[in-house]
Amino acid sequence: MHLHIITLTSLALLANASPIPGTQRHSTTLHPYHPPSSHHHPIRDLLITPGQLIAIAPTSTTCDNPPAPGECATAFHAAPRINEAFFTYAVFSPAEQAALISLMAFETLDFKYNRNHFPGVPGQGTRNMQSPAFNKQYALSIPEIRGKVSDDVAANLDLLLSNERWDFGSAAWFLVSQCTEDQRRDLQSGSEQGWEAYISGCVGTTVTDARREYWTRAIEVLDVNS
Repeated sequence: MHLHIITLTSLALLANASPIPGTQRHSTTLHPYHPPSSHHHPIRDLLITPGQLIAIAPTSTTCDNPPAPGECATAFHAAPRINEAFFTYAVFSPAEQAALISLMAFETLDFKYNRNHFPGVPGQGTRNMQSPAFNKQYALSIPEIRGKVSDDVAANLDLLLSNERWDFGSAAWFLVSQCTEDQRRDLQSGSEQGWEAYISGCVGTTVTDARREYWTRAIEVLDVNS
């Protein structure tokens, strides 16, 4: 498995790139990051490291004997792709980054899966285990594969998984295209209430103790202050 190294120069270029527009549920514009007026995070402070991912997803140190061959990614492999997604979609808030990393780590059992195996929903996958309907919307937002998107949910997922950039970019895309501006502001606060509203109100799933454990580790590792 080859490690794709992203340099500070390339990340700076990504930071200036516009997010890929997608079909949105709540509005026709992507909801932007609102940085706190009293804080500035230089690029070097925004980069997620493999060590941080391991602290959040402890079993992501290895892909030896993976449960689903071809799907596992170690923290060393995942970190540059996650960084690329954050810069592509301008997700610079540490609180939002913590929420997305914890979501991906929880949904994929520490990055071991990118397809739904339990119970095995056709077309459900990518690193945030997105539903087939949202995978179709996401694929339509990507110029390189837009013309290949169809009503075949399994084929749409295959398109997204054919490029690691798209595989790891789904959680950030979902945040900026599907969550409301108010939901993002609340999430950026770093509060537990804001995170719960993101999970239940935007992602549309149940807040559980297991999810909370991942999120708690993530906000501690990324030094998120509410």
